[in-house]
Amino acid sequence: MKRSAVINVVGLCRRCIGEHTPYIQKFLQRHGSVNVQPQLPAVTCTMQATYLTGKPPSEHGIVGNGWYDRDLAEVQFWKQSNHLVAGNKLWESIRAERSNFVTAKLFWWYNMYSSAELTITPRPMYRADGRKVFDVYTHPMEMREEIKETLGPFPFHTFWGPAAGLPCSQWIADSCRWVEKKHQPDLTLLYLPHLDYNFQRFGPDLSKVSGDLLEIDQLVESLVTFLEDRDIEVNLLSEYGITPVKQPIHINRIFREKGWLTIKDEMGLEILDAGASQAFAVADHQVAHVYVRDSQDLDQVLQCCREIPGVDSVLHGESRTAAGLDHSRAGDLVLVSDATSWFTYYYWQDDAHAPDFARCVDIHRKPGYDPVELFLDPNKRLPKVTIARKLLQKKLGFRMLMDLIPLDATLVKGSHGRMPEDPLDWPILLGPAAPKDRQSVSPYDVHDLLKQATE
Repeated sequence: MKRSAVINVVGLCRRCIGEHTPYIQKFLQRHGSVNVQPQLPAVTCTMQATYLTGKPPSEHGIVGNGWYDRDLAEVQFWKQSNHLVAGNKLWESIRAERSNFVTAKLFWWYNMYSSAELTITPRPMYRADGRKVFDVYTHPMEMREEIKETLGPFPFHTFWGPAAGLPCSQWIADSCRWVEKKHQPDLTLLYLPHLDYNFQRFGPDLSKVSGDLLEIDQLVESLVTFLEDRDIEVNLLSEYGITPVKQPIHINRIFREKGWLTIKDEMGLEILDAGASQAFAVADHQVAHVYVRDSQDLDQVLQCCREIPGVDSVLHGESRTAAGLDHSRAGDLVLVSDATSWFTYYYWQDDAHAPDFARCVDIHRKPGYDPVELFLDPNKRLPKVTIARKLLQKKLGFRMLMDLIPLDATLVKGSHGRMPEDPLDWPILLGPAAPKDRQSVSPYDVHDLLKQATE
């Protein structure tokens, strides 16, 4: 029976492939490739859900990396239960035709409690004393200690935050080898995030990211060679291309000036009270979901959004439906930025009153995605000494705040989420699954193309 692997090389697009990716270029020439039209929003959770179900967000329900839960009156970001994704998944579609089909889902999102037989995903432990202990979650559960005994602990600090870089992608690649040697799955889904980091920090500036391209190229070469030597057919896939940006849009600050936000004072710091707000936005790269409490206010919020500099389009009604975003989790309005802008979640007007989590890597508490978490505050003196001191406090069991993140959104030079005008910046599928008679495919086609590649 044929075995296959899909390596999700985050941020890879046709513009990236060239002199700094010699192996990926040869792989393309050997197997062919096709551009993938981005789903709106072209962000990790939505694109992956679309690829794995072949359905739009209106059906699978993943309208972004996060959304506002109207029942809980809370913003939910980076949730992990696969129950959130409606519809048959790729491996379930294959399993209906191939009994005893085994899938390894390694670091793709919505990995917990999926029907895949083998899974690994990042999952810290949150202790009662406030500590966050880095770890992974696996299925079967006993695999967690087995793989850490061989590979060592997952380098979580390099998966996201100021130290994000190659070690986590290397560990993930090594986990793929470990799972293959031990379990020989029929389908392996693997996620390599390395290009996501400096491409967001610096934009696709080859003078600054050529080294990252070479590193991911070498990692892909080593992994593909290993898999092909074991008679596994490999396809490379990406979720989006990252394009240059220069203007952050502080959408919630604009809404606050209109008097639409409700802000709660907590010991001198400001917390957004989403449930009590007349209108607010959940920012997610170049897309923002705007939630309006009372339908009678929708027209004035719509008019305001249309006049905001940097907003390219406002989807509502039929246009929201046409974009595949007619779902209860989506905003009443969905804003798309222009090519050089992106949305922040910032809502405070004075940095002295910013919430304490604003200066931390805190992906769950912030009511929006925050790429500024990739930076250390340049105003901090001796940041390495500060980090060492705080880590020592943590190790000794003392409470501490890892408040090292700046509040300057202009530091971010790369983003994604909208559909880039140039197909060179679209995601890409490389390998035997790529059709030879088309220049591009829809994101819904990817499910069927990957399914056919297993036949």
